[in-house]
Amino acid sequence: MSIRDRKREHIEISLTQNVNFRSTTTWLEKVLLEYSALPEIDLDDVCLETDFLGKKLKAPLMVSGMVGGIEEAKQINRDIAKACESLGIAFGVGSQRAMLENPQLKHTYFVRDVAPNIFVAGNLGVTQLKDYSLEQIEYALESIGADALAIHINAAQESIQPEGTPRFKGCLKKIDEVSKKLSKPVYVKEVGHGVSFRVAQELAKTNIKAIDVQGAGGTSWTAIEFIRNKSAFGETFWDFGIPTASSVAECRKAFKGIIIASGGIRSGLDAVKSFVLGANMVAIAKPVLEAQAKGGHKEVENYLSKIIHEIKVALFLIGAKSPKEAVGRGRLQP
Repeated sequence: MSIRDRKREHIEISLTQNVNFRSTTTWLEKVLLEYSALPEIDLDDVCLETDFLGKKLKAPLMVSGMVGGIEEAKQINRDIAKACESLGIAFGVGSQRAMLENPQLKHTYFVRDVAPNIFVAGNLGVTQLKDYSLEQIEYALESIGADALAIHINAAQESIQPEGTPRFKGCLKKIDEVSKKLSKPVYVKEVGHGVSFRVAQELAKTNIKAIDVQGAGGTSWTAIEFIRNKSAFGETFWDFGIPTASSVAECRKAFKGIIIASGGIRSGLDAVKSFVLGANMVAIAKPVLEAQAKGGHKEVENYLSKIIHEIKVALFLIGAKSPKEAVGRGRLQP
């Protein structure tokens, strides 16, 4: 199957099937916030401005990379990026492998005409780093005006996907090399199954600037691949992974850089629970795709505005003026 056909199937299944984790949750429901009935601040005192890899965001929020490489992706990316521009938050594109193989697909990723000012992350899979030169990766970023490269690490998905490339030997070395030589900042992100303490320790030895944990509890990519192909064993790994809250806490202990909490973030309350555990930002994917399908960029903007307002209120309710002040104002219960 071609990359284009696979991407179309991914979008269709994500929008029409239940691909959430079945029994594994994010564990964010286990985070008890320290409610302050007397916060001694005003709601207007809460400031959400966040510095992220050289860009100032109006809120600590990112729409994680999802699509690109097919004609349908062009409008999806433009609608989401336009909403992010209006709100001053970060945006990521889907894997750019398709445009490296066929440069004519570049327009399906390009959003700078509708989003000239926001942070934009490019995207390549870790196993594809072995296939492309540094110059090709630089081209992929420059051609869409990206501010950084997100390297997605997805062993669980690659092992279930029939077309997958579960060739992870030497990937850490490649991440280290690219993160040191690329002209743009580099960060690493999972796709929905979490990053462990041990992996974060190894990544801390490289020059990456952030880890996006994309933990278990939201969308399951092993589920998506199982639904696509009904493999004999794929369903076994539907709920495989590290819950988002646990992954955030583990990565925070092992990595001094930026931690992005994602994987089942569905409200501003989830975001603030992540900040309590040490995350600097949060990222959301599937609900934004659903909003775009429902009503284009306006629906995306409405949805993300709601999340941002909820973040502000939740910080106020624990007496924190910023996400950084939220750290420790709650705990992860057994």
